[in-house]
Amino acid sequence: MATVDHSFFILKLLAVLGCGLMAGVFFAFSTFVMKALARLQPTQGIAAMQSINITVINPLFMTVFFGTGMACILILVSLLLRWQRSGTVYLLVGSILYLVGTFGITVVFNVPLNNALAIVKPDSNEGLNLWTSYLTNWTFWTHSPWD
Repeated sequence: MATVDHSFFILKLLAVLGCGLMAGVFFAFSTFVMKALARLQPTQGIAAMQSINITVINPLFMTVFFGTGMACILILVSLLLRWQRSGTVYLLVGSILYLVGTFGITVVFNVPLNNALAIVKPDSNEGLNLWTSYLTNWTFWTHSPWD
């Protein structure tokens, strides 16, 4: 039983660290990255965001992003066996918030926006129109409601 509790502690620790790292990424985008991109000329902003979207696909980011999601799923599954223990509701809510609020919104809303931006030419009319809506929509789904 001690090994199971130790493993569960490690899983929770990894989930907390992953959530914290992802919160830092979103904090940076919310407080200055998107605002800085919006201040650039549209062609420069598009090119910069296209570069960010390519660069973010790297082993370290993907491990944290997907690994935290997997940790949250494993926590949810393990809660089925630990439902009567104290703190279960907090783990349940925290895991669901990450899976829906971070992973779900990114996959359902931001990735399609990024994919559309990836194929547009920065100096085209289509690029300019897309950039205007991209800034509004991407920012809406990524930023905090009080930003």
